[in-house]
Amino acid sequence: MSDDGLLGAADVRRLADELGVHPTKQKGQNFVIDGNTVRRIVRAAEVRADDVVIEVGPGLGSLTLALLPAVRRVVAVEIDDVLAPALEATVRERRPDLADRLEVVHADALRITDLPGDPPTALVANLPYNVSVPVLLHLLERFPTIRRVLVMVQLEVADRLAAAPGSKVYGVPSVKARWYGDVARVGTVGRTVFWPAPNVDSGLVALTRTAPPETTASREEVFAVVDAAFAQRRKTLRAALASWAGSPAAAEDALRAAGVDPSTRGEALDVAAFSRIAAARPA
Repeated sequence: MSDDGLLGAADVRRLADELGVHPTKQKGQNFVIDGNTVRRIVRAAEVRADDVVIEVGPGLGSLTLALLPAVRRVVAVEIDDVLAPALEATVRERRPDLADRLEVVHADALRITDLPGDPPTALVANLPYNVSVPVLLHLLERFPTIRRVLVMVQLEVADRLAAAPGSKVYGVPSVKARWYGDVARVGTVGRTVFWPAPNVDSGLVALTRTAPPETTASREEVFAVVDAAFAQRRKTLRAALASWAGSPAAAEDALRAAGVDPSTRGEALDVAAFSRIAAARPA
């Protein structure tokens, strides 16, 4: 065992074998087997000793063991029926001095509406690739006390989340993430640090919460405009928002009221512009 209790490649494979766990693509399971990678994630997350951290999909505990010494509490949300009860035992074995800082919640992160104990202040996770964006957006919406996020996601998804207006990969995830805060890609992670190794590299995405744009529209109303704009991203906003507004003419009126050229496409607008459009929707 390493001095800090972190899991190495042999530890991960041994634990998986003992538990009869066979990682599946369906659950987006790729376990980190490199201690330096989880140390790097914790550093990039800039967590503090008083933070309460949500970790989604802790798996066998690679990142959990790196987080526990750095924060006040880790709430690990695990959907897997075998992995959820095993995590506490792993922490008690490898870091018994920190076991009281861990709380495991056996649940689907997409369906969580509350968590035990003090409200979370940070989200740090190696998110399952297949649900990474929905989980991120759900937790940001449900827990406004989360001030800082550091997630590892598929590199393509990282690029989309961090994209700026005008980028070819700028789209719905880019805009919605920026409703909640400033977003940046802060690193890449090669596939060799995982078991099994995925077919793609990963990216680290950081988000620092800020106030949403000033608007009379609700978040749901703004997101409805974003969804409509990118559902037909090759069309001008006058055409793409016709169904949302009731007609092309009504869409043009709302766009002009928001100070947006109706011939513009959604990929050119930031979240503030979408917020103005939502507020200008005809009654």
